[in-house]
Amino acid sequence: MELSLLIVLAGAAAAGFAQGVSGFAFSLVALSVWAWAVEPQMAAPMAVFGALTGQLVALPWVWRGFDLRKLLPLVIGGLIGVPLGAFLLQWLDPVLFRFSLGLFLLVYCPLMLLLPADFNWPHGGRLADGASGFAGGMLGGLAGISGPVPTLWTTLRGWDKDTQRGVLQAFNIAMHMATLTAYALSGAITGETLVMFAWITPALAIPAVLGVLLFRRLATRTFRRLILLLLLVSGLTLVWGSVAQWL
Repeated sequence: MELSLLIVLAGAAAAGFAQGVSGFAFSLVALSVWAWAVEPQMAAPMAVFGALTGQLVALPWVWRGFDLRKLLPLVIGGLIGVPLGAFLLQWLDPVLFRFSLGLFLLVYCPLMLLLPADFNWPHGGRLADGASGFAGGMLGGLAGISGPVPTLWTTLRGWDKDTQRGVLQAFNIAMHMATLTAYALSGAITGETLVMFAWITPALAIPAVLGVLLFRRLATRTFRRLILLLLLVSGLTLVWGSVAQWL
């Protein structure tokens, strides 16, 4: 087996577990590993497909927190943002994009960790929820990273872990399906990409189930801190990987 394929499989397994625990981290983890073996134009559809597969695998364990009223503003905003992100994919420097996102996470997550554990932000209403969905959809269209912004926003909102996970699971599934559709229509999904889809599916499935089983054992406060720590590590990984590519 070629080294590049081993890197892809290892990245898929690690990302599947991280997504199982957090509900969103597949693309962030996978792209940080795949950057060493896969071209960005192929890595983006792979990340979206892998994230969608992981979300569907974990769905039977998290659907009970689903809340349609809280989901709708996120999805409406996200569906507006996805086409914009997919369009911008051909124009933006992917390395600069990952570096900028990493810096944002490195600044924002420590600030959130310093807030009291029971802090919540009640302002903004559905309009703010829709704006976070739009940002998530745009980032999803760019690189399959639809989860971080809505996750940060709903954490700031003080949602309990089951509601947050159930709503964001449905949101991410919708965003990934919309993004894959946009990629397919633009010709970004090739025969070689489909082969990679077939490889990463079994690699991520079992780790995703193990991750979601761990999620079910976590208290809301512990889950909140774990999410922020995962995002902080993701930010470090994105910045480090971007700088390494520039050097």
